[in-house]
Amino acid sequence: MEGENVIIYGQVLKEKDVSYVVELCEALKAYGYNIYTTEEYAIQLKDQRLLERFAITPIKSTAELKILTLFSLGGDGTILEASRWLREANIPILGINMGRLGFLASIENSKIKKAIKLWHERDYTIEDRGMLRLDTARNIFSDFPYALNDFTIHKKDTSSMITIHTFVNGEHLNSYWADGLIVSTPTGSTGYSLSCGGPIIYPGSGNIVVTPVAPHNLNVRPMVLPDKVELRLSVNGRADSFLCTLDSRYETITQEDELILSKGDFSTSLISLKGESFMNTIRHKLAWGLDRRN
Repeated sequence: MEGENVIIYGQVLKEKDVSYVVELCEALKAYGYNIYTTEEYAIQLKDQRLLERFAITPIKSTAELKILTLFSLGGDGTILEASRWLREANIPILGINMGRLGFLASIENSKIKKAIKLWHERDYTIEDRGMLRLDTARNIFSDFPYALNDFTIHKKDTSSMITIHTFVNGEHLNSYWADGLIVSTPTGSTGYSLSCGGPIIYPGSGNIVVTPVAPHNLNVRPMVLPDKVELRLSVNGRADSFLCTLDSRYETITQEDELILSKGDFSTSLISLKGESFMNTIRHKLAWGLDRRN
């Protein structure tokens, strides 16, 4: 397996994380892998004298290389950005958590050597995570109109609630009076949607969840739908503009915009090492079954 190519991907290389990057690169080099990185991250690695030390090569894209795995160094937000950078390259991502609470970046930085050993021995499974696609007449988010986690509409310039008219396959579902609305994939169900009362959805279940943010009517609850449906949304309120997001990216929309959401035509692949399953991550991160009184 020597001579295969991997990518290390990060956004901000903090001083406290340099030792973990060194540990990762040492482990990869010990198994004979060629290490690549993005041009932006290469600048930070060079500042820490790691680029030359580990013979890391900057690349603009993966178009001309056969890449085995992308290692995402950061939190869940870094994985979202890595998914955007990879686009449709179909390269699996292994997330190493440098932050606090990570559902996607499930490998703790203290377990890097063990994780790389399991990965090198191919002791893992690959999960295909579905994406959301957004279509609009103005073609907002034209660079990459996809989300791995969620899409949201939110009030922007006023404290007054807004109204989000929602149609499922052309049939009126509801006009939500709320601060906003979240449409989440199973992957994103443990994020913003969960904090607003949405359910945790098992990966690969083929669903999306529509979760209102602070709805005016207390009988309005999150709704789980099959991911094959088409959602059409429009919004109105006292303000002239509203906030629209795809994962961590945002744009401004108006009452004139109609937003169409559907299942993306490709998926993002995430690596799950032995012992790091979704069930295990949920139990650990949410402290299920742990009685803190004892």
